[in-house]
Amino acid sequence: MKKQKLIQARKQKGITQRELAELLCMGVSNYSRKEKGILSMRNEEWEKLAQHLGIPIEKIYEEEQQRFIICKDQAVGIGVNNGTNNVYTIPEFILDSQRKYIQKLEEEIKILKA
Repeated sequence: MKKQKLIQARKQKGITQRELAELLCMGVSNYSRKEKGILSMRNEEWEKLAQHLGIPIEKIYEEEQQRFIICKDQAVGIGVNNGTNNVYTIPEFILDSQRKYIQKLEEEIKILKA
């Protein structure tokens, strides 16, 4: 989910993504992904941004979507995607379902071993 409040406040102040990326000690592409909602923003980052923009955090803060990054791997080997990064995201409710299923299977394994 795009951080519309943050984007609007940044543009109103005439501040570039590069400036805020440097403030947060990251590259512009990573900062851009945070503004787009692809990457989550930590509380400390929200606080730094609000302070730099000179506005209360409530004016720019927006909730994160319930997504969880499972894996970031370096695909290496034979194929078209040789050496590319792949990021997989799964909604939290699916992860909860899988955790319950794993727990059930572990209980069944204990019963079978006994």
